[in-house]
Amino acid sequence: MSPRTDSRNDQGDPAEPRTVLLRGGEVHSPADPFATAMVVEHGHVAWVGSEGAADAFADGADEVIDLEGALVTPAFTDAHVHTTSTGIALTGLDLSRTHTVEQALDLVRAHATARPGDRVLLGHGWDAARWPGQFPPSRSELDAATGGRPLYLSRIDVHSAVVSSALLDLVPGITSRSGYRPDAPLIGDAHHAVRAAAFGAVTPSQRVEAQRAALRHAASLGIGSVHECGGPEISDEDDFTGLLELAAREAGPRVIGYWAERVAGQEDADRIRALGAFGAAGDLFVDGALGSHTACLREPYTDTDHTGTAYLTADAVAAHVTACTEAGLQAGFHAIGDAAVDAVTTGVRAAADGLGIARIRAARHRVEHAEMLSAGAVADFADLGLTASVQPAFDALWGGEDGMYAKRLGVQRASGLNPYAALLRAGVPLAFGSDSPVTPLDPWGTVRAAAFHRTPEHRVSVRAAFTAHTRGGWRAIGRDDAGTLVPGAPADFAVWRTEELVVQAPDDRVARWSTDPRSGTPGLPDLTPGTQLPRCLRTVVGGRTVYAGPDE
Repeated sequence: MSPRTDSRNDQGDPAEPRTVLLRGGEVHSPADPFATAMVVEHGHVAWVGSEGAADAFADGADEVIDLEGALVTPAFTDAHVHTTSTGIALTGLDLSRTHTVEQALDLVRAHATARPGDRVLLGHGWDAARWPGQFPPSRSELDAATGGRPLYLSRIDVHSAVVSSALLDLVPGITSRSGYRPDAPLIGDAHHAVRAAAFGAVTPSQRVEAQRAALRHAASLGIGSVHECGGPEISDEDDFTGLLELAAREAGPRVIGYWAERVAGQEDADRIRALGAFGAAGDLFVDGALGSHTACLREPYTDTDHTGTAYLTADAVAAHVTACTEAGLQAGFHAIGDAAVDAVTTGVRAAADGLGIARIRAARHRVEHAEMLSAGAVADFADLGLTASVQPAFDALWGGEDGMYAKRLGVQRASGLNPYAALLRAGVPLAFGSDSPVTPLDPWGTVRAAAFHRTPEHRVSVRAAFTAHTRGGWRAIGRDDAGTLVPGAPADFAVWRTEELVVQAPDDRVARWSTDPRSGTPGLPDLTPGTQLPRCLRTVVGGRTVYAGPDE
């Protein structure tokens, strides 16, 4: 892209002009399916339209950008992120690509050598299910690899961890906590305690370094907003408030904070608001995760003899939703297993019985992950106005007849997971995210994963998936005026270098009809597996450039 800038901007840094005209590309806008140009003014979209009409705006613009055929879309919103952990994984010890326990231990040794000043060594991403023997590293192996230093290594789903003996020594009474197992990964309360100790040892400078790295990376991928999912069992208040303060003072993606702590009344709600949180939601755990055998199921796992772990009852859900609704605060929960989802829907229904269903629907309470959904649960989500904040990359990583889901649940139960098409048909609002660092920040890959779900009947069109990953995140925070490029909307957009634009849908007949120019349906990049994903050239948030690629 080539800009032409003049000196008419009298309101700040000339690098951030007041009025910008982008032209000569493809603008993805429902206002004009054939738009090639867009005007941004005062941080909002002022106009979208054709190349010929753009001439009328050229002389009045502070900057004119020739898109040179590039695609302009709304910026993505990642509706579920753990920013500091993402940054630590980006800048530190990432075990997600290891294929053996020996390879993982080699990386631990190298990391310990490279970080002699760290009080606690942190790593993430191991998955023993993909290793020969399927055994995680033992505590004695970790003690040897670290030279006796404290070490915390979270499993890929972050619901269990292996740790060194020196880290256990930092948590008094750890062996008496539920979830402590001397010869297996820690889960439950024991895991939460060691995680708090590990992340509590991160220095303020390390934390800021990690947060900056994560937000820079997000911006480079066309992500304009992230929903930070914090809470007392995940991070700490300093981490949460520090991130919000960093995002407020530095150019980068918007950060919407959720704090996962139960609310009993107005005082609790006021305290959570004082942290800067948008809601008492996110990872307020009703259960755990399938990979760690802690998701709460109606029937036992296929590969073990129990049904997982329940952290909240339906009564506790009802109390939280009632208190949040009365305080005007959005509530939400982490629920993966079908029994956990049942607890959420039963609890929200009880709250609706007490307060009236209209108030519950208006609050737009949300459920994170929501993987094991029966037809009845889908109907309940629609009736109660619950937003499903979901992660399509989970299916890409763990779905299929040979994937982790099938190992844990059997092929038949696993095939019912993540039913995005059913949710859309029922009218359930979808907001897409990554749960990074569980799966990487990868917005176009996320859209692809939903459109090419491993279970064909759960697939949605690329357009629907794209909407869930752009406008869906804004709708989840009650903003119906954003996440789309129409006049008056916030100027949060990304510019992409990509190949020919098409319209893809699960039904090939629809796809062929929609790619006819006469259909008037805005196109999107071809996301067929194996094709190259679009490359981000620029990301703009509120009219301000927060990322420009090396060619810009």
